[in-house]
Amino acid sequence: MSIIPLSIVAPNATTIKQNGTSQQQKSQLPNPFKLDEFGIIDKVYLTHVNDDEKYDKEILLKLVADILSASAQISGTNSVVNTQVSFKPDFPALKRISCQMIMTRGTTECAHQTTMSILQHLRHFSWDAKALIAVAAFSLEYGEFMHLHRVQSSDTLGNSLKQLNQVQSRKVPSDITNLVPFLLQVLQHISRWATWSAMGYDLEEVNSLSDALQEIPFAVYWIIATIVASTGNLVGISEHKLSDYREKLSTVDTKLNYHLEKCKLQTDSIEENHRRLKSSDNIKGVVGFLKLLIEGSGSAKPQIYKGSTEVKQGIEVFNQNYVLLFISGLESIGDEILLLNSIYNRLQDKPQEVKGFKTDDFKILWIPIVDEWDENRKNKFKKLKESVKWYVLQYFSELPGRAIIKKKLNYDLDSQPIFSVINPQGVIINENARKIIFQWGFDAFPFRESDGDDLFKKWAWFWNLMKKVDINIEDMNKDSYIFIYGGKDTKWIQDFTRAIGSIKKHQNIKDVDITIDYHELGKQNPKNIPYFWMGIDGRKQNKICQDKIDCEIQEAVKSLLCLKQDPLGWVLLSKGHHVTLLGHGQPMHQTVADFEKWKNNVVEKESFDIAFKDYYDTKFKELTSSGSCAFDSSNVLATITCPNPTCGRAMEVSSVNYKCCHRDDPNSCCI
Repeated sequence: MSIIPLSIVAPNATTIKQNGTSQQQKSQLPNPFKLDEFGIIDKVYLTHVNDDEKYDKEILLKLVADILSASAQISGTNSVVNTQVSFKPDFPALKRISCQMIMTRGTTECAHQTTMSILQHLRHFSWDAKALIAVAAFSLEYGEFMHLHRVQSSDTLGNSLKQLNQVQSRKVPSDITNLVPFLLQVLQHISRWATWSAMGYDLEEVNSLSDALQEIPFAVYWIIATIVASTGNLVGISEHKLSDYREKLSTVDTKLNYHLEKCKLQTDSIEENHRRLKSSDNIKGVVGFLKLLIEGSGSAKPQIYKGSTEVKQGIEVFNQNYVLLFISGLESIGDEILLLNSIYNRLQDKPQEVKGFKTDDFKILWIPIVDEWDENRKNKFKKLKESVKWYVLQYFSELPGRAIIKKKLNYDLDSQPIFSVINPQGVIINENARKIIFQWGFDAFPFRESDGDDLFKKWAWFWNLMKKVDINIEDMNKDSYIFIYGGKDTKWIQDFTRAIGSIKKHQNIKDVDITIDYHELGKQNPKNIPYFWMGIDGRKQNKICQDKIDCEIQEAVKSLLCLKQDPLGWVLLSKGHHVTLLGHGQPMHQTVADFEKWKNNVVEKESFDIAFKDYYDTKFKELTSSGSCAFDSSNVLATITCPNPTCGRAMEVSSVNYKCCHRDDPNSCCI
């Protein structure tokens, strides 16, 4: 238990002898009602040295509250006052402050001087301690008077003290009795701010604490000034107009309480977030995880839409599914929406199983987050929602689970959008798959970190080889669609180069903000071409693949070596470093030459490479199935005699079997 040190709060003899203040000194004292906020705060802050002096806040606050609350009930019966036997405040320190207030002359200038003196003596205490100790000193005088006012006639000692204090002839003005509960209210507001400030909240999360601090020095000053004036009126040596003090204190308290109410909302939100975070460790199912994110205790209910239609099942529609969570603001997310629309189209195309995961078990959900849902943001959201094919959360209130999103998914308002993958058990299997989806697209399905790593390993050797044989490949934009091509037919190369150049400049490509680069292998140095193919051939293995990635690399090597045999040429299409298509010369040229026929598919498919591949596959099938199979066998084989020496006659050709190296052989380069 600490005791308020006398040395801290006891005024010196000069301070107590205010009644000796000269007329000239009084004329130089400021009138606080004529000072602006800066004039007060500048003086008050000069008295605040630090706040490391300890005191028993809870006990002292309880005693003061009991005294002021009980004293406000003037009746013939005694109130029950809770006391702390083991606690005794430093009575001399409190009494000296009380005496200083009693001896203050009855002008506002003198009340200001005493207030500043008290603040100076309490300079080593926190802001809430200054107010509490000063109100406790006031409670000594006010509480004693109100207690003697209730003394029963049978109490001889009490009545003697009552007469000595002339209580019967003194009336407590109603403005004081009305003011006391308000003083207690302001004191409790200051104490509440101090309690929250000491709890170590992040001021970024509870910024109203900082806002409230701006009002605290004013509140402390005016509560002390008010009790100084009230004490003078109580003992009858002044006639301050307490309504003026109350008005000033009320103005400050209104501002303070406004910030405290916001603090309450913010701290409640933090506590709720802590509860949700704790619950998220024991989550059961993806629906349970989503409920923690989007369902709150308020009246606002989350709505799930698919397109323009509200989903009646709500978040239950995701039960037993993998969920790709798209979490973002509303600004600059056009590329993300286009990409996810493309992913959605691939998920819907044909149900299939990839790496043990079924595509129809995956759903996409957009959770938009903004700091405040005003009408402009609501309208922007609704417009964006029209371009989205998958599920969207509509919830025009603060998202209840923002803390989980911030802590577990590392997303906040100033972050880039994220794509999080949640499995049916509610477990986060990829905190943010955005990078691998942008780089590898649907080929990264089911969008785990390992899926991106595998795709990188599958083609890393190829790009390393390209850098060795043709340094100019480094000049390519890594976010663009890249055509790498070559071949033996000069005319085919010229025609393909001209056609792909036209596509690059086409208005449709500019409209959808696509960048296309193209690079003819060995154009600058034809001597490097053999080294390229030697590098490809060097990756070929005749032994069994070591692992899955090794098998995929061998398939890619086989396909490239097969393309080398094409008499016209070959083409590799990649998006950045993600190789999406290996193609033969004739159907590749036909595809780029026919761009006008399929240009609108780029928007519909929401992906250039997918639209390109779809048209290429069509042309490939047309070109490889259009040949006639009717041949005159006599024009095919020379006459061969029977190898039996006893025969020696010419043999008859009974059948001829033709086999295409890139179409009919399942192990060929039919890609």
